[in-house]
Amino acid sequence: MKYPSIILVPFLFFVVFILEPSSSLANPETFTQCLTSNSDPKHPISPTVFFAGNGSYSSVLEATIRNLRFNTSNTPKPFLIIAATHESHVQAAVTCGKRHNLQMKIRSGGHDYDGLSYVTYSGKPFFVLDMFNLRSVDVDVASKTAWVQTGAILGEVYYYIWEKSKTLAYPAGICPTVGVGGHISGGGYGNMMRKYGLTVDNTIDAKMVDVNGNILDRKLMGEDLFWAINGGGGGSFGVVLAYKINLVEVPENVTVFRISRTLEQNATEIVHRWQQVAPELPDELFIRLVIDVVNGTNTSQKTVRASFIAMFLGDKTTLLSILNRRFPELGLVRSDCTETSWIQSVLFWTNIQIGSPETVLLQRIQPVTYLKRKSDYVRKPISRTGLESIWKKMIELEIPTMAFNPYGGAMGRISSTVTPFPYRAGNLWKIQYAANWREDRLTDRYMELTRELYQFMTPFVSKNPRQSFFNYRDVDLGINSHNGKRNSYVEGKRYGEKYFAGNFERLVKIKTRVDSGNFFRNEQSIPVLP
Repeated sequence: MKYPSIILVPFLFFVVFILEPSSSLANPETFTQCLTSNSDPKHPISPTVFFAGNGSYSSVLEATIRNLRFNTSNTPKPFLIIAATHESHVQAAVTCGKRHNLQMKIRSGGHDYDGLSYVTYSGKPFFVLDMFNLRSVDVDVASKTAWVQTGAILGEVYYYIWEKSKTLAYPAGICPTVGVGGHISGGGYGNMMRKYGLTVDNTIDAKMVDVNGNILDRKLMGEDLFWAINGGGGGSFGVVLAYKINLVEVPENVTVFRISRTLEQNATEIVHRWQQVAPELPDELFIRLVIDVVNGTNTSQKTVRASFIAMFLGDKTTLLSILNRRFPELGLVRSDCTETSWIQSVLFWTNIQIGSPETVLLQRIQPVTYLKRKSDYVRKPISRTGLESIWKKMIELEIPTMAFNPYGGAMGRISSTVTPFPYRAGNLWKIQYAANWREDRLTDRYMELTRELYQFMTPFVSKNPRQSFFNYRDVDLGINSHNGKRNSYVEGKRYGEKYFAGNFERLVKIKTRVDSGNFFRNEQSIPVLP
């Protein structure tokens, strides 16, 4: 079993009286006593507990904050962080959080776009259960499976698979610092989804801590609960400790390319054709389209750039044959293509130079910016006139970008009810809206620009409801105050049906059965029935 090296600074328990008088927790010491008495004495919990005011608290809290919007002086902070190193620490956190009526946030890799894994919008005291130390990756090449703890990052998963086999892989996301827990439980995807589907289509077992502090596997939790935590967001139902995943076969060498075309280089026609072609190409080929605004040939004017980034599970000769026949408008030539190993293609997609050491995937530190993300799904191709109006709007706004991720292939063959992730057949591609910035003073403006582009796209995307991707968490869709079960259900339905469509009501029923007291909650969790 592989563990990346970690350093955890132990310290003595001490108490800081910081909670609101209204909290049911009158004395933090009783909470820490509860943690100690409910964890395995062979694995002391005290070195994993960090109070606000302790010297290590800030570094632990900030280690996996991936959005600077939630690292300001005004950001609500947890009164305590439990950086669990043993399963009993998770059990104790659940038991004691429930006993003391404290809200618990569960953080894996910290990539929750709107910070719901480590920030509260309620103003009430809360603590964070941080999973980053529970990060083992146990690969079994013979069975083509792996047990992966939810505190691992995707880069670690990819690296330890590659260590054991050069022809096995895992069809997950392109960002190596994303945490496994949120990625899998929310239906994460990657550049092999047209061949192998989503992460949740390749999950075969799980271990979780339920609301009573019990550790359950798939057999013990039952198929309904397993279904819910495999795409419905694990944090609404318990704390997922680990997933058992299927590994998939890849050739020894794959082919990648990245080419760009501006409006002056016929981008409109190429994008229009991409819409027809990308969802219908062979399953082995995934071509992402990224749209942004750049300087034109005349630097005083802006233009739109369309960048095509591809992953092909095969050689460049075969790829060129396919695209010259099916998508000649792209103008791909042999020199645009690079054949490399699957693990090196992961670096390419992360904008790391091919040939860099694979160990770079074990690094958890990454540059952090302020950011906002939103999502949409497209079910009908956009006309040339529609595209031209979008380009005009993007040039006006200048800042927000869009990434189009094509569906089809396996995504069209898997039923929309097999997992909570509902958006399969009938969807041509998914849109991710993105804006990044580096100064807090720009936050309001850049957020508004992103929302304005999202609003402008209304005529071109899905309707009734307007669909959204759960893993691109977006509080603009609604926030649940959990103020009474009836209000909570109504508020939860607003965002829940956008994320889960017809699967939302089944998730609510499962939630009501396994956590009727709604202990596992956040601002966009699954509500209980009134």
